[in-house]
Amino acid sequence: MAFTVRKHEPPAIEVLVNFGIFAGREATPAEIDRLAEWLLDEVVEVSIISEERHEIDSHVEASVHQVRIEVSSDRVPADPGERSAIEERILERAEHWMRVCVAERHAEVADGV
Repeated sequence: MAFTVRKHEPPAIEVLVNFGIFAGREATPAEIDRLAEWLLDEVVEVSIISEERHEIDSHVEASVHQVRIEVSSDRVPADPGERSAIEERILERAEHWMRVCVAERHAEVADGV
């Protein structure tokens, strides 16, 4: 069922991983679980959204599989320096995770990337 969202609280930290561009496929549930395990060393709670994103206008349509990592503001320190340090570590872990996933299993479409 569809519904509207009137108020959306933006996450304190949001990292996008363009998974499909490099892997040529969607992330598997096991890979998402591995990412969660690696991120929970940094934060006590994280949302991981695996999505097929479509950008469409009257002339062009593009589609990409991406993984979005979100951490709410009540799960990170209020200090901007500490928050930035956690964000950087999450980014590093996400990049490492994607490289491991691509090395272990990638679609032929990614061979030319």
